Amino acid sequence: MVTLVLGGARSGKSEVAERLAARAGGPVTYLATYSPPACLSDDDMAGRVEAHRRRRPPEWTTVEAGLGLPAALDAVAGPALVDSLGTWVAAHEDFAVDTAALCGALARRRDPTVVVSEEVGMGVHPSTESGRLFRDALGALNTAVATVAGQVMLVVAGRVLPLEPPG
Repeated sequence: MVTLVLGGARSGKSEVAERLAARAGGPVTYLATYSPPACLSDDDMAGRVEAHRRRRPPEWTTVEAGLGLPAALDAVAGPALVDSLGTWVAAHEDFAVDTAALCGALARRRDPTVVVSEEVGMGVHPSTESGRLFRDALGALNTAVATVAGQVMLVVAGRVLPLEPPG
């Protein structure tokens, strides 16, 4: 079953997803979507990545999936945790992702899969065109992934709200 965990920045969505994945039984494969560019030094992002690494149990395997996320999902057996769709979208030129490939890979999985993504439609309207394009691309991807997910939840201030499918 696929579980989609949505939330804003610093909402606690990754911690919730990590707990869900840990309950799935067996060693978890953590599929990281962020691949820092070699030319970029971003101390804040490096700190966030390190905090995520420290929280993972030592028996978990980390796969730096990057742009190859759909193929990585197809290649992994056992419980998997994808963190996060926002960084996956941001890494694509013009935010153009292959939604069908990702949703297909998720739908083919038979093992528990937890997907983390940023909820971007409830915040401030982006002031730049690229911000609006990113919001729209990630919002459309979140909607598509929710259609293949058996469970969707929203995390706000560390609290979990289950989201029901449309009526």
